[in-house]
Amino acid sequence: MKKILPALSRSSPPILGALGLVAGITYFYFRVLTVNNVTVALTFLLAVLTAAAGWGLTEALVASVAAVFCFNYFFLPPAGTLSIADPQNWAALLAFVVTAVVASHLSSSARKQARESARRRTEMERLYTLSRNLLLDGHGPLAQQIANAAAQAFELEGVAFFDRSQGGIYRAGPHDVPIGDNLMRDAAVQGTVFHDGRAKTTVVPITLGGRPLGSLGIQGDSVSETTLHSLANLAAITLERARVQEIANRAEASRQSGELKSTLLDALAHEFKTPLTPIKAAVTSMLADNCSSPTHRELLSIVNEETERLNKMLTDSIQMSRIEAGDLQLNRSPSSLFALVWRQIERLADDLQGREVIVDVPEDLPLVSADPEFIGIVIWQMLNNALRYTPPHSAITLRGRDEGASIVLSLEDTGSGIPEAEQQEIFEKFYRGKQVRERIPGSGMGLAIAREIVQAHGGRIWVESEPGKGARFLFSIPCVPREQRV
Repeated sequence: MKKILPALSRSSPPILGALGLVAGITYFYFRVLTVNNVTVALTFLLAVLTAAAGWGLTEALVASVAAVFCFNYFFLPPAGTLSIADPQNWAALLAFVVTAVVASHLSSSARKQARESARRRTEMERLYTLSRNLLLDGHGPLAQQIANAAAQAFELEGVAFFDRSQGGIYRAGPHDVPIGDNLMRDAAVQGTVFHDGRAKTTVVPITLGGRPLGSLGIQGDSVSETTLHSLANLAAITLERARVQEIANRAEASRQSGELKSTLLDALAHEFKTPLTPIKAAVTSMLADNCSSPTHRELLSIVNEETERLNKMLTDSIQMSRIEAGDLQLNRSPSSLFALVWRQIERLADDLQGREVIVDVPEDLPLVSADPEFIGIVIWQMLNNALRYTPPHSAITLRGRDEGASIVLSLEDTGSGIPEAEQQEIFEKFYRGKQVRERIPGSGMGLAIAREIVQAHGGRIWVESEPGKGARFLFSIPCVPREQRV
């Protein structure tokens, strides 16, 4: 009873207004202005339409019944009596009722569409406000910013946001959302929607491209399901934008760090090379002087060897800094791989004394499109590695073969081999094998330089090895196109 009375009290003014409208028309035509019955009937229809459009179906039906009775009692003969048996009365009642139902239905639909349009417009404005706020850099974790912005833009009672990448749940709004942490995580992982009508809470997953990013939980029924999913999509785009921006920032920081490192390395290498040149010249000159004692000659030989090693390290550093700085400019020309190989063997003639070097590189191989200087560096690095990491009197074999579009040069040694786990890392900068890094000096840049040079030529470099059976280093260089061969 307590629930019925407030409902009646809320609907009483519109019903009284409908009855008052019918009563006013009746009084006016019965006391003030005399007109025919058709005019009265049309005026009552207009009153019913007004009640239907202004208040609704209930008020329009009340106005219809009241209009029928007033029309029958005051205007249809015999006046002053209720004669419902007259077919005219039935026709009037039916016309009024049909008019009330149809008009109230149309009016209700129009009002509903207007409310829906207004609600959608409001939600779109709020989504726009939310997106604008998310574009601005705020304070604190991004997930907390999204939760705060959503609660503020949609005036929600409470918001919970689970960021899967961070593993944390962030809450916002005047009330704490009665949604458990496990439910938030389950919604994100399973990609399902949870709704509790009693608590007025809804949890939707946040995904982008099928990849789960988190989940969003709200309390309140002021947001439609479509808008809630739009809100989740907007949150997903915001998280992805932040992730991409972070990756870009890291890449830019890494690039700048690499450029700074390369610049410093190049500057230091050139500074160290400046005094090394006269030192090397002085030591060479003193070694050529036979007046030195055997002890002094031995010490000078050590100085000469260490100077040469330091000079090579600085040369490698300069070459690597040039490559990393993007200064590797190739001057390609048709070149004979046979001639390039023998040129480097002659360059290392002093170091190759006592070594058996087998060269199986046919002189009639197709010419390669290469920069002779840089490909010479690759061959020299491979030969130098073989000299340092293999027994002093072991054989070294160089083979070249025609692969059609490219020439492949391989260098085989009979050393201890390279473990399979290190074969992918051996071409990385500064990497040196675990078995030799302590007993054999080096910078770990030689193969990295060779890799960059080969890749710049459009070829590839790789290693094949079994522990205890030596190693075979291979690289490919594109041939000169057939139409350009002489």
